[in-house]
Amino acid sequence: MTSFFTDLAQQYVDGEWRPGKGSWDIIDFNPYSGEKLASITVATADEVDQAYRAAERTQPDWADTNPYARRAVLEKALRVVEEREDEIGEAIVAELGGTRLKAGFELHLAKEFLREAAQLTLRSTGQILPSPTEGKENRVYRLPVGVVGVISPFNFPFLLSLKSVAPALALGNAVVLKPHQNTPICGGTLIAKVFEEAGLPAGLLNVVVTDIAEIGDSLLEHPVPQVISFTGSDRIGRHVARVCAAQLKRAVLELGGNSALIVLDDADVDYAVDAAVFSRYIHQGQVCMAANRILVDRAVEQEFTEKFVAKVASLQVGDPADPATHIGPLISSSQADAVSKLVDETVAAGATALLHGRAEGNVVSPSVLTGLAADAPVLQQEIFGPVALLVPFDGEDEAVRIANDTPYGLSGAVHTGNIERGVRVGQRIRTGMIHINDGTVHDEPIVPFGGEKNSGLGRLNGESMLEAFTTQKWISVQHGRSQFPF
Repeated sequence: MTSFFTDLAQQYVDGEWRPGKGSWDIIDFNPYSGEKLASITVATADEVDQAYRAAERTQPDWADTNPYARRAVLEKALRVVEEREDEIGEAIVAELGGTRLKAGFELHLAKEFLREAAQLTLRSTGQILPSPTEGKENRVYRLPVGVVGVISPFNFPFLLSLKSVAPALALGNAVVLKPHQNTPICGGTLIAKVFEEAGLPAGLLNVVVTDIAEIGDSLLEHPVPQVISFTGSDRIGRHVARVCAAQLKRAVLELGGNSALIVLDDADVDYAVDAAVFSRYIHQGQVCMAANRILVDRAVEQEFTEKFVAKVASLQVGDPADPATHIGPLISSSQADAVSKLVDETVAAGATALLHGRAEGNVVSPSVLTGLAADAPVLQQEIFGPVALLVPFDGEDEAVRIANDTPYGLSGAVHTGNIERGVRVGQRIRTGMIHINDGTVHDEPIVPFGGEKNSGLGRLNGESMLEAFTTQKWISVQHGRSQFPF
């Protein structure tokens, strides 16, 4: 596995693998063992410029390439992933501390998104629209935006990089990708290797492994990219939005969440417990769609709480390479410290810890907190860690009020014995996605994915990819003669 990482520990610019020219290195660590996986010299702002210029130079020919030929490259990329699936899964376990279950989940979705991207090549269709002017024909063309900048996160780096990179390429664009510093291989250079092996022409996909400390805002401010696709925290997302607005660029922002999973009084409690445990603790809670807050009707609060705590206590914590492990490490020691501190502060402020997780290295065991004050700060924030907040309520109206009492609006779930009741409750919650009698963590290739409020701008997946990565051009044709007033 070590050679896998060292072979990919370079920049990928204009079809060439080369070391960065910065003055310092990003060290890629295994968050569980602390093993050094790779060292990558950062790219400079000049190398970011080279990447964008390569993308700009090669994109017009790619846009003119027959869409069936573009589809063939995407299909080959899928075959590469399938052929190297075991190796990629091992890399996900090693680089980001994903469990075997999580690695399988991420790879399954990545393949589904590649399949959808391959089909997207044939869906960039135009229209002919009528005109009130006699003899005029209105043609509306859908064209690539040109060059797309993609900034991806550390939690699902392979999937979430591909999720923007693959459709952007499929639609005739070129891409410059900057992965998160904690996952430069799975979220960055591995993607480049997949498309290189798939036969993507050089220069169309460039990967720069770097940091804002080295390049500032050059990735955002550069004049070449017309769209920036960012997935990450709302704090950084706001900065991306401000810079893009000043440059009159389109920003597609998939940001954080503070999702509520609601258990109504007629819910199947055992099933709701299973959904809630998965929704809160998948990948150690480092998921934007995770159920931060679990809202339970007082009529079933005691039964739900007892069963929930028992199930959480049974989760196996430790080495993500062990197939039996449910809870592996957080991405870094700073994240582990922050989560532990948050739990301690919340308990000190009066909350009751039904389970009080402890940190061993970067591994933090699960916490379950209840008895929170209505104005507890922890209820308003995204917790990127294995911490569940149980909040009781009386009736639907209070559940909706509590669920909406957050600056975020990404995902959510409602559990009930009456599906239409669940839909009615879901319609009242201001969130981009909500799931009836299911978990909060879902992503599918053809449904619009995105959030409201501080959870982002725009949508991805399916037809939304056309809105994200193409533009429209109106060309009118006058077959007769227009009459002019002078």
